[in-house]
Amino acid sequence: MTSVVLVANSDNFYRFLKNVAIGPAIEVTFHPWVEGLENIPETGPAILASNHLSFSDSIFLPVAVPRKITFLAKSDYFNAPGVRGKVTASFFRGAGQVPVDRTGGNAGTAAINTGVRLLKEGHLLGIYPEGTRSPDAKLYRGKTGVARMALEARVPVIPVAMINTEKVQPIGRSRPNFGVDVGIRIGKPLDFSRYYGMEDDRFVLRSLTDEIMYKIMDLSGQEYVDMYASRAKTLASD
Repeated sequence: MTSVVLVANSDNFYRFLKNVAIGPAIEVTFHPWVEGLENIPETGPAILASNHLSFSDSIFLPVAVPRKITFLAKSDYFNAPGVRGKVTASFFRGAGQVPVDRTGGNAGTAAINTGVRLLKEGHLLGIYPEGTRSPDAKLYRGKTGVARMALEARVPVIPVAMINTEKVQPIGRSRPNFGVDVGIRIGKPLDFSRYYGMEDDRFVLRSLTDEIMYKIMDLSGQEYVDMYASRAKTLASD
């Protein structure tokens, strides 16, 4: 009974943020345009695989999509000490974020298992296959976890392109820029059913992930770099 109440409260808070606290302000301030909403199923599990340009991606996308989106978020957001930490954790949970421990050797497996569980529960799961924000607005190589989740949970993958969100909130800047033409393009669902049962084949996972990233590139118009974004950030800091 308690879990049901918690889910209900979480859904209510999500709707409050979307329809009252944040959504109207986003609409009035940025007037974001959206293409392809008809590609998102009204019910049932699916993966939204998006490029990642800014922290604000996780704000603009949920505001635009009618269904609740559940994102996997690093557990650090949920583990801060004190009252402020508890408030922050409650906010992220209410906003549809699910904590995942990204440290240690089993971090990838834990994230995938959590994602598969959520999909089997019927969630619309938001994923950034690049694994981190792009350091320079280019599109980087996707990690294969998105393909593994799709095959294990047997769900479609819907490619998404966030447009110009890096101009709203550049990395290292806390205050947003206004007057930016923000857009979202949502592609047609990718059906990988012919590969079901092959989630342990690393060549299949790589091929499917590359296909997903190509579709995102086609939607976003970004330059593609065949390197992980985390590696690009490391090289830039050396």
